[in-house]
Amino acid sequence: MKLRKTAAAATLAVLALTATACGGESGNAGDKPAGSAGGKDQPKLPTYKVATDVKLDSPTLQRAQKAGKIVVGAKNDQPFLGFEDTDGKRSGFDIEIAKMVAADLGFKASQVEFKTVDSNVRETTISKGEVDLYVGTYTINDERKKQVGFAGPYFLAGADLLVRKDEKGITGPDSLKGKTVCSIKGSTPLQEIKKPKYGAKTIELSKYSECVQQLLNNEVDAVTTDDAILKGYAAQRNEKLKVVGKPFTKEPYGVGMSKNDKVLRDAVSDAIEAHQKNGDYKKAYDATLGLSGSAYTEPPALARY
Repeated sequence: MKLRKTAAAATLAVLALTATACGGESGNAGDKPAGSAGGKDQPKLPTYKVATDVKLDSPTLQRAQKAGKIVVGAKNDQPFLGFEDTDGKRSGFDIEIAKMVAADLGFKASQVEFKTVDSNVRETTISKGEVDLYVGTYTINDERKKQVGFAGPYFLAGADLLVRKDEKGITGPDSLKGKTVCSIKGSTPLQEIKKPKYGAKTIELSKYSECVQQLLNNEVDAVTTDDAILKGYAAQRNEKLKVVGKPFTKEPYGVGMSKNDKVLRDAVSDAIEAHQKNGDYKKAYDATLGLSGSAYTEPPALARY
């Protein structure tokens, strides 16, 4: 009996390690984000005052008010930006942006329902009204503006490369000839790195965490996406991964929503601007993305249209 119990325990331990190696429940390459906000000697997250009696001629907002909640599309596998742990708790800079905007629209944190939406279906999900807002490292560009509306930008990132710590040959995008680079379907860095001038081979997956796992497994040579995202993964596995540190695009992040809801678009831009001015924005940054080693920079000017 003792031998059977020992064998069973060993089997369970192996299964647990296997599950972790496959990426964990939240698709996060098997790790929790290092340095959760609010720990000892770490910056504290701000609290956001909830507006009352918000009245806007916005069909999206009116629908959310009737439902008693606002549904926000987000990422769940980006440490320090948009992350969901095994207990279902969301954290990161994008999550805080969503909460501060929701507060100005009259919703408490408990009335914000986050829904994980992958990059390749963002426009479809927004257009169908399956989310009221989308806050998830969503680059504003002219092609996307044909399908959805954007408030912002609230942050400016740039495409970079994540490589293994011992990598010496990859020093920037111009050193990728013959190398295999992973990114996700629908991302702007993927479209950039596929250009013939780089000479890279590409692999397209659904989640960045899957690309990171392939990098850790020596199945690809690099992962490309926005530097803010990559710095989170590098901080999470700093003994094995590093960011090259040579951004080669500009990625202005915006809050996505229904294309025709200009009233809501203006209200969200107003909320972003207000929280930048009152200091909430920087506090939220320092307690989330700032912990990844990404230095704070002044946010870009809002592009109202």
